[in-house]
Amino acid sequence: MTAGRPPEEPAPDLAGEWQLDAEPIAEPEAPPLPEERPEAIAPIAPIAPASPVSAPAARVPAPDETPPSPEQIIEAMLFVGGPPLSVQAACSAIRGLTSERFLIAIDTLTRNYRLQRRPCSIQFRESGYSLEVMPAFRGLRERLLGGPREARLSQPALDVLSVIAYRQPVGKAEVDTIRGLDSGAILRQLVRLGLIVVRHRAESESREVRYGTTPRFLVVFSLGSLDELPRLGDTAQV
Repeated sequence: MTAGRPPEEPAPDLAGEWQLDAEPIAEPEAPPLPEERPEAIAPIAPIAPASPVSAPAARVPAPDETPPSPEQIIEAMLFVGGPPLSVQAACSAIRGLTSERFLIAIDTLTRNYRLQRRPCSIQFRESGYSLEVMPAFRGLRERLLGGPREARLSQPALDVLSVIAYRQPVGKAEVDTIRGLDSGAILRQLVRLGLIVVRHRAESESREVRYGTTPRFLVVFSLGSLDELPRLGDTAQV
């Protein structure tokens, strides 16, 4: 030991355990991180939204897989129009359809139309059924199609139509004889209006065209069949 110099303190042992001071000393704030360059930041891929997990929906059969019911087929046949749909025609068009099942379908459709207050109804005309608008809506049909109404027919046209209605099938010569006048122009007019139609030709020798009324004739005059024609005085003997 050298005289005049204080003795040196021993160096601290850094290998031992660290011990905190009795009074806590505030830690200095950490220096801010250096600003990163934009090119150093890797692009973050967008996160796709998670698809909701739902229970598998019940499979709905395609429309083509469900066969139509007899009511639907018969309703479509009535909607097509044409001559009144007879039981024989419907049964020949639908395999396995019986006359009893046909009448049940007609009754079901008629009841549904009535309950649903449809503007149409199924009417029996002569030997078959037809789909027709209700009387309250017939004026709309006349406006759209320009069809005839009883008031639009002249008296000569009504006379010719009466002769054909009561004597059908009847030829022009017979109509002319009953009226005492030529009826060619009126017959052509009634054919254009859809009130009469050529029923059949007579014997091949005469080649005479015979006329009869159409289902439209029954609709215009609100008749269910020709049996409902009025029988007044000598009218039945026309």
